[in-house]
Parts: sequence; C-alpha cells; structure tokens
Amino acid sequence: MSKRGWLLFLAMGVIWGVPYAMIAVAVEDFDPAFVAFGRTLIGGLLLLPIALYTDALRPVFRRWRPLLLYTLVEISGPWFLIGYAETTLNSSTVGLLIAAVPLIAVLIVSRLGHETIDARRLLGLVVGFAGVAALVGLDVDLSNPAAIGAIVLTTIGYAVGPIVINRSLADLPPMGVVTASLLLAAVLYAPFAALRRPEHFPADASLSVLGLAIVCTAAAFLLFFALIGEVGPARATVITYINPAVAIVLGVTLLNEPLTAGMAIGFPLVVLGSFLGTRQSRAAAPQDDPALSATP
Repeated sequence: MSKRGWLLFLAMGVIWGVPYAMIAVAVEDFDPAFVAFGRTLIGGLLLLPIALYTDALRPVFRRWRPLLLYTLVEISGPWFLIGYAETTLNSSTVGLLIAAVPLIAVLIVSRLGHETIDARRLLGLVVGFAGVAALVGLDVDLSNPAAIGAIVLTTIGYAVGPIVINRSLADLPPMGVVTASLLLAAVLYAPFAALRRPEHFPADASLSVLGLAIVCTAAAFLLFFALIGEVGPARATVITYINPAVAIVLGVTLLNEPLTAGMAIGFPLVVLGSFLGTRQSRAAAPQDDPALSATP
C-alpha cells in the first residue's frame, strides 16, 4: 500500500470511529431525530454540487423505489436508532455492538442461498457472537430493552442495505446514490425534526452535529471514494475493524466512559469473528460495494 493509501486508510479508520462520541454529545441536548436531520441535510447539501457536476443524480432517481428502501435501512433508520440508543448506552458500547454487522450480513446472505456457512465462517460466527454476548451480558443494562432493540435493528439494517445496492443499484454512480440517499433521509426526518426542534442550541451539541455532517459524512465519503481508488474495495473495507477501537478510545478518553471487562473480552472476539466470518468468501454484501455500506 502506498503512503497516500495508508494516510487515507488511517484517516477513514478514525473518521468513521468518531461519530459515536459526537452523537453521544449531540443527543444530550438535541432529540435524535433532530441530530439525524441536521447530519443528513448538511452532508447531502455539501455533496450535492459534486453530484450535480458529475451528473450522478439523474440515473439514481429513475430507481426511486430501491433508493427509498436503501435509504430506510441504511441511513434514516440506523442514524436515528443509534442516536436513540446513545441516550442510555455508552457510545463505546454502541460502536462495539455495531461492529457485529459483518456477522449479521453473513447470516442473511447464507439464508438467501448465495453462500454456504463453511467451517471457517461458522467459527467466525460463534466467536463473534460470543463477543457480543460478553459485551451485552457484562455491560448492558438489560432492563432497557428498547435501546438494545434499536441496536439490533441498526445492525440488521446495515447488513441489508448493501444487499439492496448489490441487487438494484450497483450499476449507478456511488456519489449519486449517497447524495440522493442523504437528501431523501433529510426529507423523511424533517417533520419529526420540526416537532422536536430545540429551543436552545448549546455550542457542544451544535458543533457535534456540524462535525457529523461535515467531517463524518460529506468529507468521509469523499475520502472513502479516494481510498477505494487507491487501494481497491477489498482493502478499503478493512477499516471496519478499526472503527470500534476508535469508538472505545474516544468514549473512554473524551467522554469518561468506563473501560469495562465486557469491552476487553467482547472487542477482540467481535473483530476476530467478523474477520473469520467474511475473510474467504467476502459473501457479505457490503464487500460488493463498500462505498455504500455501513457508516455510523
């Protein structure tokens, strides 16, 4: 990998590990729907000039049905649900639980009959879900099933979204799909955000929303497209294994979240399980178009 490739790789590993901490700060003062609305609207508007200049939007809107489905399961649903979960769960815990997305993707793809679960993948699933069980059993307050359910739905959505891309939108310009999805999600969020519009805009929460939109959404996608061009899609998706580590470090150091036994046990198991579960076949749909796969 070139020096430029390594720089892009490290930048993306950090940028897509940061959102969990920023969301945690934002939802202290803003409703999760308002946070998601601000992120998608600003991020989409920043990417819009590029999408228009490259004429990437026109073919996308001709397939509005799969675009809507992709937006619901990959952006509008997960980004609200993550914010909701982080009103009660630590950001580092949420980031680690979402690292199980590759495991869910393997199960879904195998159920669709596209791949079989061989011994290596089965071992990965067992190890990965053991990590999830350790994290949930040791760290998560099971008396709050709504937050846990929100993360479960998020991981399923992140696993299903790239399958929608692979089946219905794979031949379209990624910049067009991303921009259209962000703006469509903003439209979906708008009425809920209007109802929950805050009376005050504290600096920390406001800057977190701007950071989510500018750095973790618009800039992140531009950098990720550059990373794919530099190192290829397969290598680019390896950042998935760095994101939860960044989420844990930021949660512990910046937000004073505890470094728990559940994290110490669950983190290596989830990452190892995801690696083993997706290594050989790359069957999980996010590998087919990583530029459009799970983003926190």
